[in-house]
Amino acid sequence: MSRPRKSHPKCLLCGQEGRPVLAGLFDDRFGAPGLYDIVKCPSCGLEQTWPRPSERQLKELYERFYNYGGEAGTTYTKLRERLMASPLYQLWLKADGDISFHMRSGAGRLLDVGCNEGRGLTLYAGQGFQAEGLELNEQAAAQARKRGFTVHTQALAKFTPQRPYEVVVLANVLEHVRDPVAMLSKVRRLLSSGGQVWISCPNAAGFWRRLFGRHWINWHVPFHLWHFSPQSLKEVLVRADFELIEIKTCTPALWLAQSLCVALAARAGRANRVMRSAPVIAGLMLAARGLLHPWLGNLDRQMQGDCLIVTAGG
Repeated sequence: MSRPRKSHPKCLLCGQEGRPVLAGLFDDRFGAPGLYDIVKCPSCGLEQTWPRPSERQLKELYERFYNYGGEAGTTYTKLRERLMASPLYQLWLKADGDISFHMRSGAGRLLDVGCNEGRGLTLYAGQGFQAEGLELNEQAAAQARKRGFTVHTQALAKFTPQRPYEVVVLANVLEHVRDPVAMLSKVRRLLSSGGQVWISCPNAAGFWRRLFGRHWINWHVPFHLWHFSPQSLKEVLVRADFELIEIKTCTPALWLAQSLCVALAARAGRANRVMRSAPVIAGLMLAARGLLHPWLGNLDRQMQGDCLIVTAGG
């Protein structure tokens, strides 16, 4: 008797059943349990992680492995805070790429979705915005409030601000949510007339995904549920009734360093401690940016960089 064919999830955008392109991936950052596949739609190319944990399972995984837990005073966090508060950080962003929109200046109300402990809010405020955050992790939200910011802890679907925002930032957020079209539709309702959403997320159609293969840092299973190409992300925006203003790519040296750490040190069921070593990460980042800078820029211009950077209007 033949074995029944294993079913795969249908595409969010066009409804076709996906086909596996990678199998047996594990959490190579934190050591969360489980093996996962990457499934690709044969029509539009949108990729997703499968099997997808339930909402309850994801909540438990985030609380156990992912969420901010009050880390402070370590060498890693001290160096990070000093760097982000220094002029050197702005120079670094000019060379390396600004995937969190920390250099964009403007005015009006800005909402940072998934603001964590508020490091970005400080930078947005310094660029002229009235910055607020949305963060479900109460411990992280409390730290952001200590910095002097308003931080909301409702789920986005239930969030109803008194006034709209000129900008909503989704920096490495959209790939985490169960329904990116629904999320963007909600974001659109939060925007003022002429408001914009700023999105960054990994580029699953880029050169670095192909080079590193299963060791690419941005599979990030099971936390990254979706893996966007430029074309599939454009279609998600269209479905949410956004108009694309700009799309480009950049390649953060940090992501290259982390992919190397995955290739060298990742083990199933174990946290990748090499990735939390400030000297190792800093050395790899400087080497990557210093040695590859012209080539990285050329890849970015060809839309082959590691991160998609999108500006869209509601």
